[in-house]
Amino acid sequence: MKARSRRGLPDLLRESRRPLRVREHPNAAWFAVGAVCIGAFMGQLDASIVTLAFPALQREFSSSLAAVQWVSLGYLLTLVALLAGAGRVSDTAGRKLIYLHGFVVFTAASAACGLAPSLAALVGFRVLQAVGAAMLQANSVALVVSSLPRMRVRAGLGLQAAAQALGLALGPALGGLLVGTLGWRWVFWINVPVGLAAIAAGHYLLPRTRRRRRARRFDLAGLALLAGTTTCLLLAASVISGLALPLWSLPVLLTVAAACGVAFWLWERRSTSALIDVGLLRSRRVAAGLAGALGGYLVLFGPLVLVPQVLVAGGMGELSTGLILTALPAGFALAALGAEQVLPARWSNRLRCAAGAVLAAVGAGLPALLPGQVGLLVACLLVMGAGLGTFIPANNSVVMVAVPEQVSGTAGGMLNMARGIGTAFGITAVTLALHLAGASVLAGARAALVVLAAVAVLAALTAFGAPPGHDHDGTAPGF
Repeated sequence: MKARSRRGLPDLLRESRRPLRVREHPNAAWFAVGAVCIGAFMGQLDASIVTLAFPALQREFSSSLAAVQWVSLGYLLTLVALLAGAGRVSDTAGRKLIYLHGFVVFTAASAACGLAPSLAALVGFRVLQAVGAAMLQANSVALVVSSLPRMRVRAGLGLQAAAQALGLALGPALGGLLVGTLGWRWVFWINVPVGLAAIAAGHYLLPRTRRRRRARRFDLAGLALLAGTTTCLLLAASVISGLALPLWSLPVLLTVAAACGVAFWLWERRSTSALIDVGLLRSRRVAAGLAGALGGYLVLFGPLVLVPQVLVAGGMGELSTGLILTALPAGFALAALGAEQVLPARWSNRLRCAAGAVLAAVGAGLPALLPGQVGLLVACLLVMGAGLGTFIPANNSVVMVAVPEQVSGTAGGMLNMARGIGTAFGITAVTLALHLAGASVLAGARAALVVLAAVAVLAALTAFGAPPGHDHDGTAPGF
């Protein structure tokens, strides 16, 4: 019985070694990055595919759109609340271990979502799916960074960002195809074969954690305060975006978010087992990088809401609108993959961040100033995507090379938390601009584009918040 125990359960709590042939292969590091890219692709595919099933879910469960929205909102709230905690656990227990277990949870929950007998059950399974997604996303950036030599980190993060953009681009088309042919349940079941392949690839291709954080008592109080902050903040953003909650809930949610945020900061400064080392946030590189991540994803997701509203209101069909919108993630993917080959090698991460964000600001600002034409819109979406595809990998690299390897899981979780909040704020900013414009959709669209361009300019300025000096990945100093 004891021997079986040694071979059984404890093996599930230890990181497995890669086969010798994989470890000694000259491309072993890139194999690991490829395994992470499967998760990056699936995460964004799931994020962009689920909303296509909303009308079918309303019919299936005889529910309102406000009720069905919780299929996405419950997932987002849980994901953002748990990212930092999942990263903290990974730094102690092992990033490969938590990453693979996250895939198991995500895949099993996806299968359960497809079998859900009611809307309430579906929302519950989506919350469970978000737990697995938090375990994945908190480790994805850290696994890329720990697998590659420092001089190749930015290229690896670019490849991961390109995989995310591919999932984002394919989501609407694939979601529409699945819902229209096989039914809404396949929107979730499509994750199962991809998840099983990712689990097998990660088992054989991902390296074990070399440097771990010393185990301490888990900071449950810190996690609760952080979850309260992010949940109330995202719910407030959703109220502004039209979530069916009483208007008085908005100031209440913002007040609770602020109170929890202050309490979290004070608690973390005193705690001996802090969830987040506040010393990381005192680093100008890390703080500027997190602000940049929030701004970058705000600009990325804003047009994904804005463009369909404008084009469909103007009489364009959904298929044509979807094809036009694909220009944004396509430009993102091309830049994320090609920036290393096109931009001068001596350019630092700071300069790449500034250049990419300015390019995104140009792409967002031109349609607001010039008469609306489809060709111009496609070109601007490509430019905006290319700017963000340059900015985001370089910005992530600024953060990850500034932190010790033993806390890279925590830093990766914080990056993805900023990404989730930025995504919600991007949707909120566009929705609010359209709402304030009333019947004039075009005026609201121009106001939203001006806001997105301004945020892109602010993201460019965050590059100056990171102090000059040699980046740890071997790039040139400063500008």
